[in-house]
Amino acid sequence: MPTLTLPDLELYYEDSGGDGPPILLIAGFASDSASWLPILPHLTGADAPGPRLIRPDNRSTGRSAPWDAPTDIGRNADDCAALLDHLGIERAHVVGHSMGGLIGMGLATQHPDRVASLMLAAIAPLRMARNVALFDAMVAIRRSDAAPDTWLRAFYPWIFRAASFEIPGAIDTALSLALAYPYAQSVDAMEHQLRALDSYDPSGVAVSCRVQALLGAEDLLIPEAPARAALAALDGIDIHRIDNAAHAVHWDAPQAVAEHILRFIAD
Repeated sequence: MPTLTLPDLELYYEDSGGDGPPILLIAGFASDSASWLPILPHLTGADAPGPRLIRPDNRSTGRSAPWDAPTDIGRNADDCAALLDHLGIERAHVVGHSMGGLIGMGLATQHPDRVASLMLAAIAPLRMARNVALFDAMVAIRRSDAAPDTWLRAFYPWIFRAASFEIPGAIDTALSLALAYPYAQSVDAMEHQLRALDSYDPSGVAVSCRVQALLGAEDLLIPEAPARAALAALDGIDIHRIDNAAHAVHWDAPQAVAEHILRFIAD
């Protein structure tokens, strides 16, 4: 099992793909390296060497341990820099989804020489108290006597596009897979990770590399209008709207997101 030993953490990661340019894929809140599975087939090229894909389990997620190691955006960013050191990678293209995008911005701010480019998927440098309140509610549901799938049924409308709920069996299949996942985040770990957002300060972001943002047209968590306003603070950023996609943009539109990533790093 590939892990990097840090002073306070055993950081689990996946290292796959080809011998092309390295891409560091950073998962969002309550997600881990497995959250990128829908997009991986679209990133590996058939005719040319595909990119090298590195996917860490952030603190309090997946197989990184212990789940209660100290955590905040800055520590997660430092973990990513340490992982690049461990793998002998001088600079990587960084793709961060949701909270992973905050970590990506932290990496580009704290270790600017390690980031060749930065793509932000369904995220912007802003802190929305409404979303923290929503996640707190999900934690409360998990700690209640409700059935194990209750919090997911309450959460899915916030992250998946509306059309997903019109497909017979689609949501039940997603629920079954989530409940059967052997490395699912515990409620304690989820609450611990949520506290990493308490100290997040978007005013501290200072990104000097090329940046592109992908915003889901149906995203309820990070709506397009406030996201665009916040992203305007990043000089020279290129913003794209992904139709038929909500917050889980790389699940709703994996091929479109992969095409944007590959075009961006090829420039």
